[in-house]
Amino acid sequence: MSAQYKDYYQSLGVPRTATADELKKSFRKLAREFHPDVAKDKKRAEEKFKEINEAYEVLSDPDKRKKYDELGANWKSGAEFRPPPGGGQGFRGGRPLSPEDFQTHFGGTGFSDFFEQMFGGQRRAGGFGRGGFAEESEAEESRDIEGDIMVTLEEAQRGSLRTVTVRHDNRTDSHQVKIPAGITEGQKLRLAGRGEGGGDLYLRVRLAKHPDFEVDGHNLIYELDLAPWEAALGAEIAVPTLDGKVNIKIPAGTASGQKLRVRGRGLGKTGDLIVATKIVVPGKITDAQKKLWEELAKESKFHPRD
Repeated sequence: MSAQYKDYYQSLGVPRTATADELKKSFRKLAREFHPDVAKDKKRAEEKFKEINEAYEVLSDPDKRKKYDELGANWKSGAEFRPPPGGGQGFRGGRPLSPEDFQTHFGGTGFSDFFEQMFGGQRRAGGFGRGGFAEESEAEESRDIEGDIMVTLEEAQRGSLRTVTVRHDNRTDSHQVKIPAGITEGQKLRLAGRGEGGGDLYLRVRLAKHPDFEVDGHNLIYELDLAPWEAALGAEIAVPTLDGKVNIKIPAGTASGQKLRVRGRGLGKTGDLIVATKIVVPGKITDAQKKLWEELAKESKFHPRD
């Protein structure tokens, strides 16, 4: 089975030598531009958002990136990809399953066939024919099917209903998949009897990367840049949540790296929003500002290295 090769570096608009910070910066910029909640062209934005999410899912993970890079730097977008030997799992009719045995394609999950073959779960063997013995006839086998489904944080927060297609054995089946509110990374959605020969269909949840938040269980982590005077004097700042902005108070004397908890603003009913502060110093200052900083330095009795 072959699939169209995906040039993940091209999707993110970065060179193959891009650092982790460069990948993150490019992803955040593109994700904000094509997030379906803000883009005018919803359909195009949704497809682009999935594309850049898949790319960042792979390239932000050192192990996945290494595996991807081993395909070689000379691949071109649109080339056919065939999984390397030994990628199969399980047995069929007494012989090991090879990649060519996996003829299941998913639609509506947010991930491409290329991703599924390289990094996703595929059909799980282990079903039996009549009499409890594995037989050559695939039609008589009961097999579970497993794949990945990309779920945005907004979907995880509010819940949603998605249509997923499964194409195998020269037929295509469509299934309505309910994504419950509060679902987290790695959970599996089970559709009983929707696999092969009465087996089940399992969809493993992969939360889409978000330009503003990192995910820790049900908690969301937001990095808040603070000007030095905001950290020193305190401030009231509006920060984003999945349900709109909320004002929080920054206590006077807040240190860089300090974490503030906003209860009930994470994922589901139990998650919180964790605001991680980061003090950012201006890169360029005017002569007048320089004089003020010099006066502050003379006046201040605070020396962090003492």
